[in-house]
Amino acid sequence: MAILITTKVKGQTPGGYDQVAAFLHPLIKQADGFIMHMAYQGDEDWMVTEIWDSKEHADQFFSEKVAPSLPKGIVPKRSYLQLHSLVTA
Repeated sequence: MAILITTKVKGQTPGGYDQVAAFLHPLIKQADGFIMHMAYQGDEDWMVTEIWDSKEHADQFFSEKVAPSLPKGIVPKRSYLQLHSLVTA
């Protein structure tokens, strides 16, 4: 079953996210195992939530595409949750 990944990004701004997203959004849409991505301002940190078909696909995309694209000093904290059910359109 799919996996939910929640990422807290301390120090990120909407503008900083938009700069990285302009490069990454076209890539993530084509990534193996990708299902969904959303981003929003949390109470204290910038938040990114994604759903992937496996932790391995998510980690591969993160290490190959996301991590090298992040501004210096931005260190995301990721957490994983195995989903029991996922319904899509």
